[in-house]
Amino acid sequence: MQQANVLTGKAAIELNHVSYSDEGLDIIKDVSGSLPEGKITTFVGPSGAGKTTIFRLLNGLISPTKGDIQLFGENIQTIEPTTLRRTVGIALQDATMLRGSVYKNLAMPKTLQNQELKKEEAEHLLTQVGLDASFLHRDVTDLSGGQRQKVSIARTLVNHPKVLLLDEITSSLDRVSTSDIEHLIQHINKEFAVTIAWITHNLDQALLIGDYTWVMMNGELIESGSTDVLKNPVNPRIQEFVKGEWQ
Repeated sequence: MQQANVLTGKAAIELNHVSYSDEGLDIIKDVSGSLPEGKITTFVGPSGAGKTTIFRLLNGLISPTKGDIQLFGENIQTIEPTTLRRTVGIALQDATMLRGSVYKNLAMPKTLQNQELKKEEAEHLLTQVGLDASFLHRDVTDLSGGQRQKVSIARTLVNHPKVLLLDEITSSLDRVSTSDIEHLIQHINKEFAVTIAWITHNLDQALLIGDYTWVMMNGELIESGSTDVLKNPVNPRIQEFVKGEWQ
């Protein structure tokens, strides 16, 4: 494995020699790297590279077999799970929704905490993601794919996360909706200084939105650093991957 480049600036998350195995299969292999605070880091690599598993580790859904993960200097193993998931939000490709209204979906994080989401706050969240307040009482089955993804992102913002994990959130959207979501995430990153980690299969998207990039293959972090690494890679494995993706 090539030594990952040291990223500049304060780290929101640091992985130190992290490995993860499941039923004897090594899925993540001795990964060390960091996500700079307040920046967008994209994760690229072929299917099965371990990108989604890394996200599950960062969100505390699974625990490392070896190594440790630091969140703003604190080992995530010592952070109470509910607190961790408030701090590290996640939005997924399928934008899973509860049956019912947009408001019901936005309120879910508060409902799980036995709290109430005020209608005014819900309306503000919608405007933050580019949806009119009138969407609040719409049934989620009446939403387009792009609108569902915006509601999903708004839902993650209910807890005011410091880190936002995005797993292929535009892969099933059309070009216009994809562009809309890209601009939205860049706005959230700049406006609220939220640290963003974004898994994408689209290298053009990675170059467009990423400040930094992790290139993962076969459970290893092959290289990390400026997203420009995708333009002129020196690692032969990355050269082959980039050439295949852009052919």
